[in-house]
Amino acid sequence: MTAARMHDDTTIEVAVRGAGPAVLLSVDTTPIEGEAADQLRAWGADPALGHNLATGLAEAGFRVVTADYEGHLADHPKPDTLTPDAVAADLLAIAAAGGADRFAYYGYSWLALAGLQLALRTDRLTALAMGGYPPLGGPYDAMLSVTRTAHEMAVANQGKVFAPAEPGDWDSAEVTRTPDQTRQYVTLYESLRGFDERAALPRLTIPRLAFAGADDNITYGPKWNDAHVAIGEPLARHRAELEAAGWAVTVLPSADHMSAMRAEVVLPLLTPWLTEAVRSSAGRLSG
Repeated sequence: MTAARMHDDTTIEVAVRGAGPAVLLSVDTTPIEGEAADQLRAWGADPALGHNLATGLAEAGFRVVTADYEGHLADHPKPDTLTPDAVAADLLAIAAAGGADRFAYYGYSWLALAGLQLALRTDRLTALAMGGYPPLGGPYDAMLSVTRTAHEMAVANQGKVFAPAEPGDWDSAEVTRTPDQTRQYVTLYESLRGFDERAALPRLTIPRLAFAGADDNITYGPKWNDAHVAIGEPLARHRAELEAAGWAVTVLPSADHMSAMRAEVVLPLLTPWLTEAVRSSAGRLSG
């Protein structure tokens, strides 16, 4: 275990397991237990997701560098500084602390978006795998709306106690995070206003994978300003265009945002692709 220094001078623990080509995962590798685990299972999540991903990739012959970046942001929120440049700098610092000069990156949901922004800012990546966030047609405006609403709710809900929401019922969910915790994501999506995917994507020549559940499209109710966050639909719509540009694309039938991130779904897709992608990158470098 070592530590990396983040852009705001806080530190984050970094762990390394396995041997082989380096892969960076922004995950918590400590399995969640007890009532919190039960709540996650009720929503379709895996309480041991990070552990299962890191262990699976290490057993497949990778050197897996992990850090719980999302957990770090919860403990050390960065309400005014969480920009794409700062996120990329943080991820590079984590990789460096793990001894990875060149590395592949896998992230899911907004951490997939973080990986895309990282790939556009460094030549250290050997491969990029994005799950649960489309590289083309991303829901930037919708996520800005959702994060702004979440921040407003966080401000209004300070000091209040709420019962757990019914699993799957987003409209019954109350925001219990602090205003600083929610504001940092508003800062991130505000920084991405005007991001031109079509202009940016041709700059990427490393192996690239994008996947999402076909049913990964959430329509929120009036409480959330009727925001529609579409992920699976734009990935399917742009699939041919992305594949023509060199992306590997998988749309998982009958899977939503939670089920498509489970280790038993991700590892059979990610492991063989990473193995070939790293081999391809090594071949290009040696040639």
